[in-house]
This record gives sequence, C-alpha cells and structure tokens, in this order.
Amino acid sequence: MRFFLFLLLAVAAGCSSRRSAPPAVRPVKVTTASHAAYIERDFAGMATPDDAVTLAFKVAGQVLDLPVPTGDYVVAGTLLAELNPRDIELQVAADRSAFEQARSQFARMQRLLEHQAVSQQEFEASRTRYTQAQSVYENSLDMLKDTKLRAPFASVVERKYVDSYERVQAGQAIIRVVNPRSTTVQFTLSEQGLRWLTSDSTQFSVAFENYRDVVFDAVLKEYVKTSSDASGFPVSLRLVGVDTARYRIAPGMSCIVSMRVVDGVPDAVSLPVTAIYAPAEGGDYVWVVGRDNRVALRAVELGELFGRDRVTVLRGVEPGDRVVTAGVYRLRDGEEVRIQTMPES
Repeated sequence: MRFFLFLLLAVAAGCSSRRSAPPAVRPVKVTTASHAAYIERDFAGMATPDDAVTLAFKVAGQVLDLPVPTGDYVVAGTLLAELNPRDIELQVAADRSAFEQARSQFARMQRLLEHQAVSQQEFEASRTRYTQAQSVYENSLDMLKDTKLRAPFASVVERKYVDSYERVQAGQAIIRVVNPRSTTVQFTLSEQGLRWLTSDSTQFSVAFENYRDVVFDAVLKEYVKTSSDASGFPVSLRLVGVDTARYRIAPGMSCIVSMRVVDGVPDAVSLPVTAIYAPAEGGDYVWVVGRDNRVALRAVELGELFGRDRVTVLRGVEPGDRVVTAGVYRLRDGEEVRIQTMPES
C-alpha cells in the first residue's frame, strides 16, 4: 500500500514539474537604429545619345539617292541623302542670267551717271534691281546646296524615313544619325525625389550591365520639371572622366543609376526593410527590445525606401533603439527574446 502511495506522489510531482517548466525563449536578430545619414536609391537607366539629329531637306523634291546603309558609321561631311537637282539647276540658271543682266545694267548706269547722262533716281532704281537679282541668285544657289544632306558630325545612321525616288516635302524627316559614343544617361524620378536634385549633397554613380565591376561617377546634366503622362520626370546625367576608348558605352545600353543624398531626411533613422511589421489589418510597426529583453510593438511612420534593402523611419523609433529585424510576424507583445546581434549594413 505504501508502495502505491509513493508511486502516485512521484507521478504527480513529475507532472507538476512538467507544467511549471519555463517556455522556450525565442532567438531574434536585432539591429540598433541609427541616424539616416544618407539616402541611397537605385533606378533603372539607359544610355542616351550625346548628339542626335533628324535631318530634313529645306526644299521639296524627289529623293535621288540614300547612299549610306542603316547602321553604318560616317564621318562629318559624308553625303547621306540627295534630291534630284534638275528643277533647281534650271532655276539657278535662270536666276544667274537675270543677275548678270542686272549687274551689266547697273554698271552701265554707273558710267552714265558719271557723265550726268541719267538721273540719280534712274541710277538708284537700277541699283535696287541689281541688289534684288543678286539676292534671288544667291538664294537659288543655297537651294541647290540644300539638295544634299551631309552628316553634321561623326555618327551612325540610325534610321531612314524615306526611300529612293520618293517625293518629299520641305521639312519632312529623311534620316536620323546619332553619336555612337555616349556619356549621357537618363532615368525617371518620382515627384517626391525632385527636391533631391537641387541639393548640393546629392551624388550619382552609374553601373552598366556590360561593365558590372566598374562604377562611373556622374553629375546632373538636366531634368524636365513636367511629366505630361504622369510616368515620372526624366533626369539626364553626364558621366565624368570616362575612357571612351576602353569603355564603349553606346546609346541604348541599360544601367543602374545610384543616387545618394547626404542628410536627406533630418531626424530620421535608418532600418532594414525586414524590420517592418505590417499586419493585414493595416499600419506599420516595429518590435523594439527593452532592457529586460522583452519586445514591445511600436507604431512607426515610414519615409523613403533607399538602397536595396533599407527604409527611413520618420517617427516611432529613436537612435539607439534595439529593433528586431527577422521573424517579426512570429512575435507577441511582451514576449521575452534572446538577442542575436546582426552587423550593421
């Protein structure tokens, strides 16, 4: 009997011991909130031509020849397109004849005036006709020159808009040429980011997919302050100190533009994106670890994303706060945790 009583007491003691065992302490990774000394954001960009132009004839006519194939490289002055000059050559001949006649008449009137054989009024009328005929003749010569389109700079023929023997109008697009070496990069910036462009602390760098191990410095070239289609504001950068012989950057090459703004958000702190707890019911929160190693849920106001994995926190976290950065959806308010420190990034 005593044996059974002892056995019951032992089993009861074991059960009581199991019920009173402390819960396991959850390990968490923690980072210390720090001032957002800078904001760094990446944008998809593309190299654009330093020089590009769409050429057109100043006169109407029939295209006689487009001698350079699309994609070919040409030097400055190369003939790119030509109109049939026949009609204009006839006009030049007629205007030259009229000019020679007016010049001869004017010379005759000068000699007669010296002998007072004509009036000053007749002489002035002759000079006016001469001047007008000269202007018409020079204009027709310019029109003859305008029947040829030449490359304004060393370039590549990017596109032809017409074919040989096609009749074209004055000002109609004929051919487009671009500089094959580029030091210009363009990307699109949101409206909120425009204020960063006016900051002297803003720095740019560019990395191309073809040269992933090389980072090129860049400076702001220009930007458009309007966005008609609400897709963003185009920003152009100029690469600095690029060895174009070594790095052949051509229009159309894709790249990543990194924009770094020092002291971009005063009084804000920086945290990894993984520290943000955003439950389905709404709101943004972080888990802050107290001195007793227990977590407390704290509401925060977020600022801009920057870099590849960080965010600024405008309110709710102070520099020096210990914030959980992993497993934020498994914690409970007041839960005790065991800290695994994470190196700052």
